[in-house]
Amino acid sequence: MTVWFYLFLGSCFIVFYNYAGYALIVIGLNRIRRRPATPTPADDLLPSVSFIVAAYNEADCIDQKIANSLDLDYPPHKIEFMFISDGSSDATPSIIRRYDRIVALHQPERQGKSAAINRAVSSARHEILIFSDANTILNREAVRLIARHYPDPAVGGVAGEKKVLPAADGNEVGDGEGLYWKYESFLKKIDADFYSVVGAAGELFSLRRSLYTVLPASIVLDDFVLSLKVAQQGFRVAYEPAAWASELPSASIKDERKRKVRIAAGGFQAITLLSTLLAFWKYPRLSFLYISHRVLRWAASPFCLLLAFLSNGMLVLLGARRFPTAAPALTAVFIAQCAFYSAAALAAIQPSLRRFKLVKLAYYFVFMNFCAILGFFRFLNGSQSAIWEKARRAQTT
Repeated sequence: MTVWFYLFLGSCFIVFYNYAGYALIVIGLNRIRRRPATPTPADDLLPSVSFIVAAYNEADCIDQKIANSLDLDYPPHKIEFMFISDGSSDATPSIIRRYDRIVALHQPERQGKSAAINRAVSSARHEILIFSDANTILNREAVRLIARHYPDPAVGGVAGEKKVLPAADGNEVGDGEGLYWKYESFLKKIDADFYSVVGAAGELFSLRRSLYTVLPASIVLDDFVLSLKVAQQGFRVAYEPAAWASELPSASIKDERKRKVRIAAGGFQAITLLSTLLAFWKYPRLSFLYISHRVLRWAASPFCLLLAFLSNGMLVLLGARRFPTAAPALTAVFIAQCAFYSAAALAAIQPSLRRFKLVKLAYYFVFMNFCAILGFFRFLNGSQSAIWEKARRAQTT
């Protein structure tokens, strides 16, 4: 029974630490030492940038993306726009070629996003690289706000903010995903205030070309790996919440599951690739944030949730005589777990129940962790290709 008890306590501790405990520690440390605000330099002091968009079969939104890009508030002589459409079989390449200010890169072979980005970077003319996805829209000041961080030589990259737009049909995926990204944005802010963002989102991120690491074509999470490779070289990845990229949520929970499982499989792949970051004695601040925020989220918390439930059940069944004083508390926690998972299960069976906020929260939390477990097994059997069919997106309001 002692084994079950320690398994229960250990698994509960890891889940709590991952989702809340480490954040409380970082917030406390940030109050001791506050990072100064970043000024915005005059136009003549802004760096020249290469703005890179990888687009695969995006004919339905590429005109809007190009118009949004060309409207960005940045000195025209200091920005080049590069759109790479490798492997696209629709009208995307021909649409891109209509625009004189766009450097159009295309080859018929489809080798995946990482290979396309490698090829685009090799043709880029400027030291500051800014990456954005084809299905996202940026606020007009985004590039200027990102570029203002680079006069600081300690900054090797900048992560922008991701916003999930409301869908026309009140898409339930958007509600859950929007809540998740608010939580993630909060963690990015405190991570960056402490030291560095640990993993940028591909919707909008930037780095110095001199720190760019050529990626194998098999890499799934190119944005995550690239930003951590920058940090591994001793540079900070700053966070700029005022520079944001907005996108629509997945069209359905089925599409979102496909996307989340792919991300989780890519996360396990990244943990393997970045195994040296687990050596906290070499990268004390970076490893602390990376393990606490990312590694535990993918590799430990989903399995600890299962272990906490199973060990709690065993303690309730077998432990009343062994732990008489703790039995009421253990029983109460087990009942709470049963209620939480029952709410998630009922919401999966009956989607109308997801209109209740607490039920929706339970459902999406369980959904994300279930996808992480599926992603782990996909990673183990090597079935997640870097070349994948993109998830369908909801319609705008």
